[in-house]
Amino acid sequence: MKNLKKIIIPVLVAAAVLIVGASSLHAVPAGHSGVVTRFGAVDDVVLSEGLHVVVPFVTRVIDMNNQVTKAEVVSASASKDLQTVNSTVALNYRIDGMSAASVYKNIGTNYENVVVIPAIQEAVKSVMAQYTAEELITMRQTVGSEMQQEISDKLAPYGFSTQSVNIVDFQFSEEFNAAIEAKQTAQQNALKAEQDLARVKVEAEQKITEAEAEAESYRLKSQELTDEMIKMEFIDKWDGKLPVVVSDGQSLFNLDSLLDSQSTGSASSGTSTAQE
Repeated sequence: MKNLKKIIIPVLVAAAVLIVGASSLHAVPAGHSGVVTRFGAVDDVVLSEGLHVVVPFVTRVIDMNNQVTKAEVVSASASKDLQTVNSTVALNYRIDGMSAASVYKNIGTNYENVVVIPAIQEAVKSVMAQYTAEELITMRQTVGSEMQQEISDKLAPYGFSTQSVNIVDFQFSEEFNAAIEAKQTAQQNALKAEQDLARVKVEAEQKITEAEAEAESYRLKSQELTDEMIKMEFIDKWDGKLPVVVSDGQSLFNLDSLLDSQSTGSASSGTSTAQE
């Protein structure tokens, strides 16, 4: 028994030393802050990343995450024109290193459900009510910026830093979607009609311009036209043949027939004279 006691006692002492030594060391992970509590009371001193020596069985260290965290919230709200909007908003936020002790003391480790998500929901409903459903679509970036500002104003007093707000999705009622589609169709038809009218107007102006140019061309030609030019044009186009039809002002005569009759009459007259 004496030999056994000589063996057990050193082993127990070594184990106790190891336990106490292990309890007196705490490693704070990267991207975290160590909140120190002594007998349950939160100390104002916050441990940074790395290995620290603490008082065993008296001091406890809670690691608070200071990395950027995402909280995504799905909520239903009403727009300015009383349209129901189902939205999905994602918030990127983090706990300020120096505020870790305050967050743990006043809120605890369940801060996302206690503070962050309600702040997002309230900001979304507040901003949505300032815009019509159509403006929420066309001014999405502005809406997101206002949401971020309002969420930041709500979370900053608690020690949270807002990094960014992303509107993941907007969902409207089927009636509103149908109305938007009908409006887009009407606008497209109106634009097409306007373009067609402009095209017709341009074509009409082109025709007027062409007619005016042609009329001006005729006018200039008529001014330049003289008797000599008419004679020259007639000579250029005459084939050397005399006209076969002439007029005495009252009736038309076939020139060939007239010449034939005159020739016949002259021949008859000559015959009668010879007989006499």
